[in-house]
Amino acid sequence: MRAVILLSGGLDSATVLAIAKEHQRECLAMSIVYGQRHGIELRAAQRVADAIGVAEHVVFPLDLRVFGASALTSDIDVPKDVAGAPGIPVTYVPARNTIFLSLALGYAEAKNADEIWIGVNAVDYSGYPDCRPDFIDAFQQVILQGTRSGVEHGTPRIVAPLITMSKAEIIRRGVELGVDYAITHSCYDPDAEGRACGHCDSCILRKRGFEEAGVADPTVYGNVEC
Repeated sequence: MRAVILLSGGLDSATVLAIAKEHQRECLAMSIVYGQRHGIELRAAQRVADAIGVAEHVVFPLDLRVFGASALTSDIDVPKDVAGAPGIPVTYVPARNTIFLSLALGYAEAKNADEIWIGVNAVDYSGYPDCRPDFIDAFQQVILQGTRSGVEHGTPRIVAPLITMSKAEIIRRGVELGVDYAITHSCYDPDAEGRACGHCDSCILRKRGFEEAGVADPTVYGNVEC
C-alpha cells in the first residue's frame, strides 16, 4: 500500500513515518517550505527521510509569508513560556494544515497513493483548530466528494495515528521503533546555530514529553537554563 507522509522534520512526523514503515507502507515523503522562520526543520526532514527510508521525498516550495499573520511566517515575536495559555496562539499559521493536506492530496492522486499520513495531535498541542479529529473527518469528506480518486475509489484515506496520544506516548512509541529524535527539530525560534530556544510552545511540549516518557532528551538548547 502506498502512502504520502507529510514530513516536517519534527518529532511527530518522524514518528508517523516510522509507524507507516512498520505497517509496510511504500512511503512517499512530502516536505513543504512555506516561508517559515528558518530552514532548519527542512534539513531535519531530509535527515529523517534518509534515516528511516522513503521511496521518494518531494520538497514543495510555497511562500505563506505573502499572507503573514503568524509568528512563523511574519515578523511577529514567537511567544515564550506561555504553553497552555487560553486561545489560539499567534504561532498558528492561517489554514496551514488545510493547505498542506490539499497539496498532499494532489501528490497522492498523482501517485495513486492509498493514504495520506499526518502527525497532527489533539492532546499535547498548542490549541490549533486544524489538529482536531473533527478537522480530519471534514477533510476526508473533501476527498470523497471533490476528487476523482475519492469518488471512484474512496481514497486516499487520511491516517492520523498520533491524534489521541500524549507527547510522552508518542516518544515511547518512536523509541520502540528506533526513531533517533536527535535528528529531529521542533523549535519555532532557534538561534543562529540551530539550537532550540527551550521556551516556545513547541519546545516546552517536547521537553515535557521526554520527561514524562522517562527518555533522555537529545535536543540541543541554546539557553543553558534549559
